[in-house]
Amino acid sequence: MNKSEIVEILSCTDAGDFFKKADILRRSRLGNVVHLRALVEFSNFCKKQCLYCGINAKNTKVKRYRLSAQEIIKTAKYASETGFRTIVLQSGEDDFFDVKKMCLIIEKIKEFGVALTLSIGEKTKDEYREYKNAGADRYLLRIETTDEILYQKLHPNSDFKNRLKCLYNLKELGYELGSGIMTGLPGQTTDSIARDILFFKDIDVDMVGLGPFISHKDTKLRNFPDGSFELALRALAVTRLLMPDINIPATTAMETLLKDGRKIALKSGANVVMPNVTPAAAKGNYSIYPNKQGVDALDTVSLNKLKEEIASIGDSISEDSGTSIHYKK
Repeated sequence: MNKSEIVEILSCTDAGDFFKKADILRRSRLGNVVHLRALVEFSNFCKKQCLYCGINAKNTKVKRYRLSAQEIIKTAKYASETGFRTIVLQSGEDDFFDVKKMCLIIEKIKEFGVALTLSIGEKTKDEYREYKNAGADRYLLRIETTDEILYQKLHPNSDFKNRLKCLYNLKELGYELGSGIMTGLPGQTTDSIARDILFFKDIDVDMVGLGPFISHKDTKLRNFPDGSFELALRALAVTRLLMPDINIPATTAMETLLKDGRKIALKSGANVVMPNVTPAAAKGNYSIYPNKQGVDALDTVSLNKLKEEIASIGDSISEDSGTSIHYKK
């Protein structure tokens, strides 16, 4: 597909056929399985000032926390013993966790025989190399938008070119690379979303996360309306059609914006869900957007409900770590 064809799908009045095609393509290429990732949100300290994010550095209303290295490792161990084959460590951009601390945590978690994804922001190439040498397998760094002017408006103390450089460095170092965008951002157009999706193909990512913008009352974008669930779903389906072999999560933002949003996303091309294993005392404070409706993997009822939901659409939970088929190629 070219940009105009993508824009046409993003703008059409009825995208039902595209959702069905994306679902069929996902199942034919990747099988009737959903991969689970155990998400550990280990720090909500962040030096960035992203206008849409509830844990940005200027938000004085958020209750800040950091898990200790021991707490992070213990949580990952619990997740591995529960059956998760991939651990995702996510945080704000928190310099407290320097290379030495992170590498120690990575090395300990890798002893549990799991794949490890990091989502900890912009680092130097040498830092990324150290993480890789310590055992990190994957890295998630969302671009959010490839419109440089819009990017700079939304990220006042960030550098768009450095963000791009980080993605290219991660790819060069051999990470299984993930990125992503928000749809419905103030000032965003369907044309720029189409360029975002083509960008992911151009840089050859292995995973793409797409979710709607959700307004947070303690940010500068508090008065803007939430993004459209339908637009986010169309972007997801188009991404699957353009990149058949990558991993695409059904994001918590989809479920937050619409009841059964996760299930709908799984039937429209998504193949990954990330249940949350963050300790209960900290979890509610990782408020990047309000009313986050994820799967609580510490709650057996919640986890069993997810398993039933996946079975109801004809899928089963994968028993492997879910390395992207695209990456294997």
